[in-house]
Amino acid sequence: METTPNPWLAHYDAGVPESLAPYPHRTLLDYVNDSVRERPQHPAFLFKGRPFTLAELERTSDAFAAALISLGVKRGDRVAAMLPNCPQFFIAEFATWKVGGVFAPLNPIYTEEELAGPLTTIDAKIVVTLSSFYERLKKVQPHTPVTKIVTTNIKEWFPPLLKFVFTLFMEGKGGYRVTHRDGDLAMPDLLKTFDGKRSTEPAPAPEDTAILLMSGGTTGTPKCVMGEHQAIVMSGLQLQAWLGDSIEPWKSVYMMPLPLFHSYGACAVQSICLIGHNPISLIPNPRDLNDIVSSIAKVKPAAFAGVPTLYNALLNHPHVKNGKVSFKSLKVCASGAAPLLAETKKRFEEVTGAKIIEGYGLTESLIAACVNPVKGESKIGSVGMPVTDVFVRIVDADDPLKAVEAKKEGEMLLRGPQIMKGYWRNPTESAAMIFTDADGVVWLRTGDLAYLDEEGYVFLVDRKKDLIKANGMQVWPRELEEEIAAYPGVLEVGVRGFPDAAHGEIAVAFVVMKPGVTATEQDIREYCKHHLAFYKVPSKVVFRKELPKSLIGKVLRRMLTLDETAAPAKA
Repeated sequence: METTPNPWLAHYDAGVPESLAPYPHRTLLDYVNDSVRERPQHPAFLFKGRPFTLAELERTSDAFAAALISLGVKRGDRVAAMLPNCPQFFIAEFATWKVGGVFAPLNPIYTEEELAGPLTTIDAKIVVTLSSFYERLKKVQPHTPVTKIVTTNIKEWFPPLLKFVFTLFMEGKGGYRVTHRDGDLAMPDLLKTFDGKRSTEPAPAPEDTAILLMSGGTTGTPKCVMGEHQAIVMSGLQLQAWLGDSIEPWKSVYMMPLPLFHSYGACAVQSICLIGHNPISLIPNPRDLNDIVSSIAKVKPAAFAGVPTLYNALLNHPHVKNGKVSFKSLKVCASGAAPLLAETKKRFEEVTGAKIIEGYGLTESLIAACVNPVKGESKIGSVGMPVTDVFVRIVDADDPLKAVEAKKEGEMLLRGPQIMKGYWRNPTESAAMIFTDADGVVWLRTGDLAYLDEEGYVFLVDRKKDLIKANGMQVWPRELEEEIAAYPGVLEVGVRGFPDAAHGEIAVAFVVMKPGVTATEQDIREYCKHHLAFYKVPSKVVFRKELPKSLIGKVLRRMLTLDETAAPAKA
């Protein structure tokens, strides 16, 4: 029990419970089984205009589970996947769970060097991949435990006309046609061979590990977060309760342009929708803005999952700017994975009329942590308040045993029933992240510096490791980014520190201007001088055509470089 009041509880939206305990002893498989029994022809997903029904998901995942068993996959084994948002992702995931295995989705744009470490760490014998990634996997395979690669073509679940057009004009150019070697197989062949069959293994227990998700944690080095079946369900139930009646069971469509290999998709959107029987509109490429905009017009989603850079990009899409696409169907837009700048939120809501609800979570917290109220006040600069059954404590940045008072900055600790039990085969890093206080209460160390106001809203200051020490003074990159983003014509901005002999460190701002708009370094610095203390003004302003981002659109500060020849990296 908490020994101090939790002020956020008084500011929950009406109907949001303080607790959901006791949680049901179930897995997502159980919820899908319920859906199949009740409405087998209801769409589980919408993919390129094609409904993929619950009955199809059941039949194909049963068949692929039987196929995995034939390939030697046993209970507890890991099955890796390199797949975009497509029905095959769920077929592979559910099949893995049905044999009692652990699903390990990987970033499809990992390089060979980036793939070798995770594949070795998770010790995956089988990888399910999009055919266009096959050759990359074959090159790295000798350096990993992988024995078999199963390929699938993105077109396999396209509607007929799109499949014809893709086959005729696009398939030959993108490396989608492959010649299998070393006994590798194709998913369609396996589904046909094992159609009508199913796994003979017992269903996984809620306490079993369901998924391994890649995370940099507080150190930035890749690690695998272990997510249990029951933890994923808990996250989904917490967020479903938070969204309330903005998401109607069976009816509301949730659009998912962000990659499912990320915890945002795997532990939030997937769980909410499978528990509530809501169709997921799958967008394979989050950078394909035309697909996103046209899908919004066709699908009319009630909910949308995005990141700040995606909202920025949508604002500048010609169909949005000229009012050709309507956002009226949207009841809630969620923003996470990176700080939502106040200017982005303001502009998007003004242009579209759709409210953005910013939230905060870690892969290590199985994403559910803090969210702004759907109907209540969303405070500018706040990531919201702890959701049901999640607790936040702010402690001294150097001493986690020492709590700090309201409005004082410190490291944020989290606890809740869904938080990870540790990293896969990495007890040292697990011990660094999971902290037990003097009362024996277990907390997750976030590595994020934040403060709580009197009403329990959480305000992020910045990542602890991103702090810039300029002349001994603390400079937070996010604060500079917020101010520079408000400068007229700025499209994107990222700030990071660089070593400097005279000042210890200096802050450098990397700025992307909107098309047709120009500014000088002096313009930006003069603007900052009127809005920031002198020591916070960036020492340099560098203009770029684009900034390095992850696949979900998060600006990668560590990849910002003063070398103008360096190409923006994707991770």
